[in-house]
Amino acid sequence: MKLKKAVIPIAGKGTRFLPATKETPKEMLPILNVPMVHYVVQEAIDAGIEQIIFVTSSGKSSLENFYDRNLELENFLMEKGKTEELELVKKLGSSVEVLSVRQKEQLGLGHAILCAEPFFAPGEQFAVLLGDDIILGNNPVTKQLIEAAEANNADAVIGVMEVPREETSKYGIVDGEKTGDKTTKMNRMVEKPKPEDAPTCLATPGRYILNSEIFQVLKKIPRGAGGEYQLTDAINELAKTKNVIAYEFDGDRHDTGHVKGYLEATIEFALRNPELKEYTLQVLREKIKRYE
Repeated sequence: MKLKKAVIPIAGKGTRFLPATKETPKEMLPILNVPMVHYVVQEAIDAGIEQIIFVTSSGKSSLENFYDRNLELENFLMEKGKTEELELVKKLGSSVEVLSVRQKEQLGLGHAILCAEPFFAPGEQFAVLLGDDIILGNNPVTKQLIEAAEANNADAVIGVMEVPREETSKYGIVDGEKTGDKTTKMNRMVEKPKPEDAPTCLATPGRYILNSEIFQVLKKIPRGAGGEYQLTDAINELAKTKNVIAYEFDGDRHDTGHVKGYLEATIEFALRNPELKEYTLQVLREKIKRYE
């Protein structure tokens, strides 16, 4: 069965970005002229995903509207002869099927994934992309993980990146045995271990390929850290009996879940934009001279 669906959990309140997120979902904050969530959605589209399931909460209707048709705006652009802008907004409403389900209580990532269960058939594989993590590269990370799942006949694939040992306490860290240049047969994930306790330096920044059997595991696990249902705990249970691999993806990851990471990502995107690169460099040079 071709993997064609992705779950993107976006139910968080975005408190690190207050007051901006008092009325605007964090995921709709722009990096340049594109909402940050769309970079994640575009990764999924580029990987061949045909259907996106957003796990949302109250106050996220503007995000759902972003992927709907806006006929009033389209007619306005048509009347003004703005054909390039017209094609841009029409494409947003037709490039991928977008569905949503509410997470009525903030009970953790595992619970958020479980909310999407009705959209999947038994045995169906799907991707999970966390909206805070934007990963740039020539080959979409989700596509890399799909290919790794097929090549290794894996029940689940966890995207990982190598981090300095002193930073392991910021991430879930994979424990397992290397089976290839980029693959590790996973035994477990350790949540935010101290550097001296970390089994490896392979961190999990928010990309997964899972099978719908994960839902049955999520229903059985107890609440974990923070009184929430942790996806990490469910994957650890799955790894006891199934072929779960960690795959070291190629790409540059930006954590936009906090203001500093959001700022860094904005600068990175500006420097990658051919029309903005020289201007951005000029502004940065001027500001550095001023504030040094």
